[in-house]
Amino acid sequence: MRVAILAFLAAVAAASSSAAAGPDRYTVLLSGNRAGEETVLRLPSGELAIHFEFNDRGRGPKIDERIALDGRGWPASTDVAGNDYFKGAVAERFRRQGGKARWQSDVEKGEAAADAGFYLAFNGAPAEVGLLASALLRAPGLAAPLLPEGRASIEPAGERTVRKDAESRAVSQYLLTGIDFAPLRVWLDRDGSFFASVSPWLTVVREGWEGCVADLSAVQEESAARRLKELASKLAHRHSAIAFTHAALFDSPAASMISGTTVVVSGGRIAAVGRDGSVEIPAGAQVIDAAGKTLMPGLWDMHVHLSSANDGLLDVANGITTVRDMGNDPDALLSWKKQFDEGAAVGPHVELAGLVDGRGPYTAPIKVKVDDEREAKAAVDDYFRRGYAQIKIYSSIKPELMPVIARLAHAHGMRVSGHVPAFMTAEQFVREGSDEIQHINFLFLNFLFDTVKDTRTPARFTAVAEHGVEIDPSQERVKAFLALLAEHRTVVDPTLVAFETMFVGRKGVVSPAYAAIADRMPAQVRRGFLSGSLPIPAGKEALYRESYRSMLRMVKALFDRGIPIVAGTDDLAGFSLARELELYVEAGIPAPDVLRIATLGGARVMKRDQERGSIEPGKIADLALVDGDPTRRISDVRNVEIVLKDGVLFRPSEIDAAIGVKPAS
Repeated sequence: MRVAILAFLAAVAAASSSAAAGPDRYTVLLSGNRAGEETVLRLPSGELAIHFEFNDRGRGPKIDERIALDGRGWPASTDVAGNDYFKGAVAERFRRQGGKARWQSDVEKGEAAADAGFYLAFNGAPAEVGLLASALLRAPGLAAPLLPEGRASIEPAGERTVRKDAESRAVSQYLLTGIDFAPLRVWLDRDGSFFASVSPWLTVVREGWEGCVADLSAVQEESAARRLKELASKLAHRHSAIAFTHAALFDSPAASMISGTTVVVSGGRIAAVGRDGSVEIPAGAQVIDAAGKTLMPGLWDMHVHLSSANDGLLDVANGITTVRDMGNDPDALLSWKKQFDEGAAVGPHVELAGLVDGRGPYTAPIKVKVDDEREAKAAVDDYFRRGYAQIKIYSSIKPELMPVIARLAHAHGMRVSGHVPAFMTAEQFVREGSDEIQHINFLFLNFLFDTVKDTRTPARFTAVAEHGVEIDPSQERVKAFLALLAEHRTVVDPTLVAFETMFVGRKGVVSPAYAAIADRMPAQVRRGFLSGSLPIPAGKEALYRESYRSMLRMVKALFDRGIPIVAGTDDLAGFSLARELELYVEAGIPAPDVLRIATLGGARVMKRDQERGSIEPGKIADLALVDGDPTRRISDVRNVEIVLKDGVLFRPSEIDAAIGVKPAS
């Protein structure tokens, strides 16, 4: 390994001795679709001039960055200007001089000793990952501290020969740890320059080599699967039988607590439930004294977009034993689901919703495009064949195709949900066959149709932020709409936690959505919580907050009228669900009902309540043991001590240690 690194460094030295004739060019792909570019130019001064941008449905960053490197390959100076993902202005500056390292941006300001670490720009381009990898390969022990905080290390993960027409080249994969919950994977050329960063969501690859992305992705997935299988073997505790005694059991059908309960699990199923002393405990069972704790069904997060199989660790560590993926690359998603189902990776059950969208400037970055009835039938049939239970319609679907898709899906017994397509109201969406609406903002947009008809753009957020306060459940027009939802038994997936960051978050301040967990996260993950979200016009902070409060009032009105709600996040895997439930309680929904929504409620919507969602003999043993009583204090759902998924026991403290999460204080 050391010989390979020395050869790599020799190539770096040779490459850096002369300036390149022109910029290195990279293509930015979102879910496999071209969405932007990155260029890296070495200036005569030796500085690097980097440009990076991409378009994601009208959102996306556009930045220019200039970096000067010192002899170690560490930034001596960095300047970043442009806009962030939500089009907020970006201005960032770093200097290492006079014995000090100083940095300032719209979210951070600080200083440290000049040699305190490698500075990663808050809004830096992906090329910085390549610079960090190169610097770590030169560093003693292949590790170095980071600024503002943290520590990163690197290890080689093998070479791959990639081909473009008649040309071939060898590229090397490296694993960077200390950046995220899982190792960050980066590919470098033989000369040490950045070649690619590949993920199912966002890929940056050297221009002209886009055809090798599938191969690099397969190599990464194979490597990641081996790592996750090793972790699963260490983290999964298998017992012939498990008995919980002295538990306060959450009875999800009744939304109430039953004290002094014994629950026996065997063969992946719940074998017996009864009062302490009335249930026979099998010989050799692992007995867990649950006195002072709540035993509840595993939680359901009904709105996720898995980014990798690693998300499964975050979910299980937070008591989530079932998720519903609301749109993903089918091949990757089914592979991750298979790993979870077989126990080759730690993860929840996965319910599948297949995403479809129309073509156009704001189309979702997915492969499945539907612009006519023929394409609609092909898409629905294919999702059904793959085992999907639901079709999710996205914003660029033509309104006239919506009832066609609904008819095709319903013929297969599949559910239909989604964003309300542009140029269509939520009322029309319901009347023409939707079983469910994703995101609470679309309920508000039903009353803003004269203001914003094209909801493909970020206007679907900003219009609600500006006018949401004007819409109240007490209004007759709102009452009539809620009556329609109740009549059709339309399910609503509010994702309040995502809007809390979007409407209430402020740059430089940890969003309230993450305040309870921020200090436990890996340093660079925690840093991301400072980003804020929507650019808020000066003087409108209070207006945006009040519009968000209107969202909470709307969710309470849904509950009061018996309109089904499901608890979904569309946010940070695992850790966000507790905040979603806290927000339902803040809206005025009683905590026991919130807990039922997040357990049996999800199971009923997905027609899985005969096997999951409650603690009853014969059901799958998906359980969570929580320190405290979440029916009195919903935040106690954060205190998960033991999780059973299919009867296999996991300890969140062990999972947290494996992914770099600090223990709760």
